[in-house]
Amino acid sequence: MSSLNSYEHSTVPATMADASPLSFTILWSPLPPITWVLPFIGHMGIATSRGVACDFQGPYTVGERGRMVSLLEISNDLCKSIQLVSILPSHTIFKAFGKPTRALRIDIRSLPGGADQWDKAITEANAEYCTRMHNICCDNCHSHVAYALNAMDIRAYGVRNWDMVKLCFLMFFKGKFLGVEGFVRQFLPFGLLLLIATLVKVI
Repeated sequence: MSSLNSYEHSTVPATMADASPLSFTILWSPLPPITWVLPFIGHMGIATSRGVACDFQGPYTVGERGRMVSLLEISNDLCKSIQLVSILPSHTIFKAFGKPTRALRIDIRSLPGGADQWDKAITEANAEYCTRMHNICCDNCHSHVAYALNAMDIRAYGVRNWDMVKLCFLMFFKGKFLGVEGFVRQFLPFGLLLLIATLVKVI
């Protein structure tokens, strides 16, 4: 199990003096009670070059720059007016689901435009998704992240055409835990349910 402090910073441009440990990462947190039954399913977001978490939280609502914004008016598929709903205590916290528990670093050294292109694509994804209705099965937080990665046209972990399924399993098998608590929150409820089911079957 790898912690936040063990992240390699070789994938972060040397010129990024204000980069955070979560810069250029995909972020994940448990989504109770779904994660209790299916531990590979959770809430996903993406961090900017400065480590600010952005995530599709619900219908017409995207969390960005440490705040939650909601669509008030749509014009040319962009959010022309946003309402400040609440300030988050930390820009790396998902408003709806608390602190991320896992992160997956994306190497941007081969990305044309570098950090600027990374942030531009996330901004584009945020604007697009605050015009969309949330659908937990077809157009969700994973789709928002996939949109951003496809917009920047980046290849990582052998993937170029991103979608929710690829992101789901890539995070499950490659994402690094940001602490022991994250591992417990993801797998302990599933383990207890499995134990209970086994005992009931035996009895």
